[in-house]
Amino acid sequence: MYRKAELAPSPPSEFELPFGGRLSADNRWVKMAELIPWSEFESEYAENFPTEMGAPAKSFRMALGALIIKEKLGISDRETVEQIRENPYLQYFIGQSTYSNELPFDPSLLVHFRQRISANLINKVNEKMVKKMLETTSVKTEKKKDSDAKNELPNQGKLIIDATCTPADISYPTDLGLLNRARVHTEKIIDILYKSLKVKIKNKPRTYRKIARKDYLAVAKQKRPTRNKKRQAIKKQLQYIKRNIAHIEQLIESGATLENLNKKQYKTLLVVAEVYRQQLWLFENNKQSIEDRIVSLSQPHIRPIIRGKAGKPVERRAKLSASCFEGYVFLDRMSWDNFNESGDLKAQIEAYYAFTGYYPESVHADRIYRNRENRAWCKERGIRISGPPLGRPPANVSKETKKQALEDERIRNAIEGKFGQGKRRFSLNRVMAKLDNTSQTAIAITFLVMNLSTWLRRVFCIFFCRFLKTMPGYGSMIIKNYILVSYKNKKLCFAELESPINCDRDFS
Repeated sequence: MYRKAELAPSPPSEFELPFGGRLSADNRWVKMAELIPWSEFESEYAENFPTEMGAPAKSFRMALGALIIKEKLGISDRETVEQIRENPYLQYFIGQSTYSNELPFDPSLLVHFRQRISANLINKVNEKMVKKMLETTSVKTEKKKDSDAKNELPNQGKLIIDATCTPADISYPTDLGLLNRARVHTEKIIDILYKSLKVKIKNKPRTYRKIARKDYLAVAKQKRPTRNKKRQAIKKQLQYIKRNIAHIEQLIESGATLENLNKKQYKTLLVVAEVYRQQLWLFENNKQSIEDRIVSLSQPHIRPIIRGKAGKPVERRAKLSASCFEGYVFLDRMSWDNFNESGDLKAQIEAYYAFTGYYPESVHADRIYRNRENRAWCKERGIRISGPPLGRPPANVSKETKKQALEDERIRNAIEGKFGQGKRRFSLNRVMAKLDNTSQTAIAITFLVMNLSTWLRRVFCIFFCRFLKTMPGYGSMIIKNYILVSYKNKKLCFAELESPINCDRDFS
């Protein structure tokens, strides 16, 4: 059961503290709470609770706010709940009106929050939030008047697009190790099914688990086993799994039911059967790859993706397609299977048009995006795509062309920096969620928090520069999109802002 909030969120001055006083309106959590459109998406979140039975569910603000706090601080689920209990600003951020020394909810509820808040919903919140951010930083986007009459407004802005992968939290997959774990699971299932038939069947099916483990360790502990030794070990594990699956079928025929297994064990049994089929085909045909190959029993949705990167030719993770403009990044596509990111260029440009009301002046992308189809599509709409033209390069390249190519690469580095920020500062470098939908939610939350961090950095830059301007010895100079501030002959460089025109407007 879900109860919508009847009253509007209270301002920080009305938040009740146990020892008096009031919350500061300049606190970062108070400012972020004002930016996020909590009430606009509450009805969509309430669709997860169709009935009016049961205990009241936590509000959308509390659910989304807790996920943002966890990602922003880079802490675990348990630590997130403890931090909220200790910090009144965090309690205000998740929608509480008074300070409480009790846990706001059980840490296990964060798993349900990730299941109920989809990645699509987070992307919608991210778009609404960025629009509000651009308005607060004096960058106004002109809205289209007629959806059918495109090209009414001239092309403006620069769109940067690229793709990356986010590693999942799994052990390094090997065929022998995967089969060994599958065998162990079949042995546990046999024990559970036999327990229900212990009175009816006297002799328990023999699994030879100790011998099977010795056979596995004899090869797994070797530093560099030969190919023949690995094949022989894989063959033995396949035979053990085949025998165990046959025992499971016999126990079912004798009266055991799969209802004795919980949901996780039943799912693992289905995954083990598919892993056995794939590994048997690879062994019999002496192949190294198969379609939709499973590399993890606990996360069967993960697929190996060939990227060709230095040191990591194959990555086992989700692949993302993202776009960046005005310093803010958006998640456009996410898939566990490999895909050609060049096919997303048209959809990303159309999403830019739907967001701003006009097409971009230029698109900065990697070489894989610069095919003939994409170039022709961009040319029809007056969009310049970065990079040299197709075909044989000319003998003599002008200085203007070289300068433009260098500038395009510098602009394209912005999205590479966003990927680096997400993987070094936040959790894109290791997604700890185990389920398919919860992993997607965790990835989408990272993009939303990165935009919040960008806005906070820019707001701090604006207010700090205004403060320094009132003091003697202050000087400022704008070079392209950067602000260089000098105070008492000491130069300070701040983050990139939207445009030099808006910077002049803010600091004049």
